[in-house]
Amino acid sequence: MTFHVTLSPNDPQPSAKPPRTSRFWRPDRTSTASRSALVGSGIVGVLAAWLLELGTPGVAYPIVGLGAVVVFGVLTPPRLTPVQWAASIGMLLLLAVGAVRDAQWLVFISVTAAWVLCTWTLTGGRTWTGIIVGTVAPWRAPLRTVHFVRRSRDSARSVRRISIVRIAAVSVISLVLLLVFGALFVSADPEFGKMFAGFIPDIAVSDPLGRLAVGATAAFGTLIAVYLRRRTPTVDAFAPASATPLPKWEWAVPLSVLDVLFLGFAAVQMKTLFGGDNHVQVTDGLTYAEYARQGFWQLMAVTVLTLVVVAAAARRVDRGDAGSRHLARGLLGVLCSVSLVVVTSAVHRMWLYENQYGFTRLRVSVFAVELVLGVVFVLLLGAGIRMSGKWLPTAVLAIASIGVLTFAAFNPDAYIAEKNVQRYESGENIDVDYLVGLSADAVPALDRLPEPQRSCALSGFRRGVPSARAPWEFNAARTRAHDILQARPVGPCLQLSTVG
Repeated sequence: MTFHVTLSPNDPQPSAKPPRTSRFWRPDRTSTASRSALVGSGIVGVLAAWLLELGTPGVAYPIVGLGAVVVFGVLTPPRLTPVQWAASIGMLLLLAVGAVRDAQWLVFISVTAAWVLCTWTLTGGRTWTGIIVGTVAPWRAPLRTVHFVRRSRDSARSVRRISIVRIAAVSVISLVLLLVFGALFVSADPEFGKMFAGFIPDIAVSDPLGRLAVGATAAFGTLIAVYLRRRTPTVDAFAPASATPLPKWEWAVPLSVLDVLFLGFAAVQMKTLFGGDNHVQVTDGLTYAEYARQGFWQLMAVTVLTLVVVAAAARRVDRGDAGSRHLARGLLGVLCSVSLVVVTSAVHRMWLYENQYGFTRLRVSVFAVELVLGVVFVLLLGAGIRMSGKWLPTAVLAIASIGVLTFAAFNPDAYIAEKNVQRYESGENIDVDYLVGLSADAVPALDRLPEPQRSCALSGFRRGVPSARAPWEFNAARTRAHDILQARPVGPCLQLSTVG
C-alpha cells in the first residue's frame, strides 16, 4: 500500500540548505564601481606618481590623502557620517605632520596612526577585535576589488565602448605635442618662458619605474577603499561572543585580593612613589635611572593587568543583578584609582630623570605614552561606572589619535634640543654625539650653541638642508633650517672630544 502525502500551502515547507557565507565578507556578485570612482582613483594615482617622494615628508602626503578621501568619501555612496568625517579629517591632519616636521620617526608614527584611522573609517569596527581586524582588511580585498572593477568594465561595455588603448594614445600624443611645441616657443622667446616659470617647476624623474609603482599602488589602494565603503566587511564578527556570567564570589574574591594588594603596595611604597628627588638622594644605591625605569615598568605592568581584569570582569559580571553591578563598580573603581596613582608617580619619576640627565627621544616618548595611558585609565573608570565598555575601543582610538597629533605639535626633536641647550647654558654637560642625530626640527635650538659645539651638533647638516624644488615638496621644518644654515653655514667640528 502506498501513501501519498500532499502539503497544503499553510504547512511548513522543508527548509533549504542555507547558502555558505563568510563571517568577514558579505555576498557580492553584482556591485560595480562608478565611473567617477574609477576616474578619481586614476587621478589619485597620477598625483601620487607625480608628487610623492617616499622617505621625504612634504605637502604631497596630505594632498594625495585628500584626493583619496574625496574619492571614497564624496564620490562613493553612502555618505560618510559626521563621525567618519571627523576620522577622515584626523587622518589628513596626521598625514600633514609630514609637511611641518622633519623627524622621520615622528612622521612614521603619524602615518601609521593615519592608516588606523582610515581603515576604521572604511570598516567601522566597534570592538577591539574589529578595530584590529579592520587595519588588515585592505590587504584581504585586492582580489575582490579586481572583480569589482571588472564588473564595472563589463557593465560599461553595454553602454558605451571606449578603448583604453585609444584613450592612452590620445593622452600621449597630446602630451608630446605640448612638450615639443612648448619647448620651441620657450626657446624662441625667453619672455614667453617666464610666463610659465612660476607655475611649471623643474621636474626631474630620477626613478620612473618607482614612481609608476607608487602611482599604481595609490590608484589601486583608492579603489580598495571604494570597495570597502561599498561592501563593508563585518570586522566585528570576529569579536568574542558574550560570556556566561559567573557567580558573584568567583570574580569578587580575586578582585578584592587584587585591590588589597594594590592598596598595600601604594601604602608601603608611598615614600618611593612620591619621594622624588629627596628620596633618590637619601637612598643608598638608588640612581635616577633605576628610579625612573622601576616606575615605568610598574606602569606597564599595572596597565596590562588593569586592562585584562576590566575586560574579564565586564564579560563575567551579571549585569542584570543590581548587587553584582554595584560590587563590580566598587572593586574595579578602586583598582583603576590606584592605577592612576601609579601613573602619576611614574610621570613624576620620568620628569626627574629627564631633568637630571637630559632629554632623549625615548624618554620624551615614554613620558607621552604615560600621559596617554593616564587618560585611558580615566576612561576605564567611566566604563566601570556605566558597566558598559562598548564605547571604550572607539574612545581609546580617538584619544590615541589626538595624542599622536598633540605629540607632533609638541615637536619632540625641537624640545629635546631646546632643553639640552638650556642645560648647557646653565653649566651642565651636553651630549653632542646624541644631538647630531636629531632632525632639522632641532636646528633653530642648536643654532644658539657657541662654537665649536654648534658646528659639532650640526655636523650632519654641513652641506646644508636642500630647499624644496617644487611646491609639493615644501616642509616647514626643512625650510626654516635651510634659511638658518644659509645665513650661518656649519663650520668644521673642532675639539669634538671635549665638547661632550
